[in-house]
Formats: sequence, C-alpha cells, structure tokens
Amino acid sequence: MMINRFQLSYAKDRLFNGKALIIYGPRQVGKTTFVELLLQNIKGQKVLSLNGDDSDTRELLSNPNVTLLQSIIGDNTLLFIDEAQRIDNIGILIKIIVDRIKIVQVIATGSSSFELANHINEPLTGRKYEMLLLPFSFQELVSDSDLITEKRKLNERLVFGSYPEIVMKPAKAEEHLKLLTDSYLYKDIFTLDRVNKPQLLQKIVKALALQVGSEVNINELAQLVRADNKTVEKYISLLEMSFVIFTLPALSRNVRNEIKKGRKIYFYDNGVLNTVTANLAPVQKRTDIGALWENYLISERVKRQYQLQIPSQNYFWRTTQQQEVDFIEETGSEMNVYEFKWSPKSKAKIPTTFSKNYPAANRAVINSENYYEFLLH
Repeated sequence: MMINRFQLSYAKDRLFNGKALIIYGPRQVGKTTFVELLLQNIKGQKVLSLNGDDSDTRELLSNPNVTLLQSIIGDNTLLFIDEAQRIDNIGILIKIIVDRIKIVQVIATGSSSFELANHINEPLTGRKYEMLLLPFSFQELVSDSDLITEKRKLNERLVFGSYPEIVMKPAKAEEHLKLLTDSYLYKDIFTLDRVNKPQLLQKIVKALALQVGSEVNINELAQLVRADNKTVEKYISLLEMSFVIFTLPALSRNVRNEIKKGRKIYFYDNGVLNTVTANLAPVQKRTDIGALWENYLISERVKRQYQLQIPSQNYFWRTTQQQEVDFIEETGSEMNVYEFKWSPKSKAKIPTTFSKNYPAANRAVINSENYYEFLLH
C-alpha cells in the first residue's frame, strides 16, 4: 500500500517542459517511492535509473560530456538520478542534458541541500524546478484514511512522527526511529570533510531537541556542548540543510521593545525529536507536552506550505517584557497569528501590545480539539 503524496500533481505538471526537476528531502522520507509513483503516472516514456550512492555510477559520471551522456542514456527519454548530491559535477551533468539532449527529462533527488544545491545552483540557473518532500503531512494521512481515524492517532504522531516507515509499520516505530537517527539522518553531513566530530553534532542535536519552543542562545549552547560559537553555528546550518531542523526567526517591525534577532529551532518530525532525546514515552506521561505540541503544529503547517506552494514567511514574536506569540504566518498582505495550547481548557490570548501594533492580523488559539482545522485549511 502506498499513501498518495499531494505534490505528485505539482511534479507531473513540470515534466517535459525543458527543465530538470530537483526533489530535495531528508533520507528515508520516500523520495524514491515518490518518483516511482510519479513514473507510474507517465505513460510511453523509457526510463533510466541511476543511484549516486553506487561508486561505479559516481565514477562513470564524474567528468560528463555530451558524447558520454548520450551513450549512457541511449534511447531513454527520462533519466532518474537518486541521491544526486553524491555525484561530482552533477550540476554540469544536468546542464548538458537540459541544453544539449533536450528530448530527455531529468529527475534528480537529493537528501542534502548543502551538497546538491552547491553543485547545481549556478549551472542550472533557469533550468530547474525544485520541490521539498517531507514526512507525511496530516492532510495526506487524512486523505489516505479519514479525519476521525487520523485524529485518533494524534498521540501516536506526537511521539513517533510521520516518516513513511513509521506510518506503514507502527509496531516497529521505535526500532526504525533508532535506525533512522543512528544510521541515516546525518549520513550526508558525516561524509563532508569539514565535519570531523560526529559526537559533537549529536550533542548539538540533542541540546536543540531539549529546548524546542525556546529561543536558541548560541553562547549558552556552545558552552553546553563545549565548542566555539562558529562551530555550533556551522553544525546548525548543516542540520538545516539536511532537513533535520528549521529556524523560526523573530518578527520585528521596529515596534518598541520587540526583540529583533531572536530565533527558535524546530524539528521537521516529532519522532526524530523524541528519539534524539531518548524519550518515546506516551503523551500521558510527558512533562514536555507543550513543546511537543508546538513542534508538531508548526512543522505540520510548514509541510502544508511546501505541499501547496504557499509563499509564506513564518515568525514568532516576543518583547523584552516577555510578551510572546507562538507562531505568525505572513502570506502577501495577510498576517495570521496563532497561540498553541494542548489543553482546550487552557486560557490564552494574543498580547495587547501585539494587537495594538498589528491590528489587521487574524488571531486564533489552537488546541487539541480544534487543531485539525488549522492543519487542513
């Protein structure tokens, strides 16, 4: 059984339009399966599949030219390159095909944007479509089953997340999450020459997981893991570019007492968040349910933005007097403001200072009873 991905139609519409399709996403998120589903929807094309994890493929493609590529591709009309970030000169390779072998459509996947984007951005300017594939979204899971069924699994999603293997084989969720965080998640980071302290990286990931929902102070974090600020910043950047975490900056529009340079860091998946802290206890036994809830809602909203191609800017807001707003989503001229509370009985309101300075903003409090409206609309 395969769960349908919402971005399939976006990808299909961008094939055979004279540009390559680049699909980013963390390892084990289902990029290969996504492309297989995509190819099932395309009739009459001969497909050549290559994998950048194969050493002979990397060697063969490391110095590409038109003659070599034509001989490799043959009469195939679609070239699928999995884990393309592993191939040297991948940007030049794809550029040659787009410019010189125009009949061939290239689809390339990459589990690390720091390698793949660095190699393709300049050669492929104006020659590529890009999309980011993340773990299953609430919308996709509801679409596969129904709203009532998925709501019943909320506590499970808060703890174990929504990676495909977890959703498809929930009985082995704990085992697979450990395998994911031990073997796969940081694989591309560890292959970089400039990352020579894997234990430090894991300490940083754990420290970030333990302070989800709180502002990140690099000085304090560096002291905690016993590293310098520059190294910590570098590793955080690499974690972002391998799609483990993402940053939420502070909203600042020159309102008095607004903090201007703050940031929070969230995980794309709750299962990863809980596994790196070695806490897969059920929701009922958690003292950090507020942070889990906040990470889940914000990461799900971010997935929705990517899936629906919504060009939103996301922020949190705080003043020096500790007035705070959990999540702000700005799309064009529209601003939506949210407070997150796990319990429907918890009282919450948007701070008066914020309301006075941003009177046009739409406001809502999201809790465990009404959250599905936030994630579906």
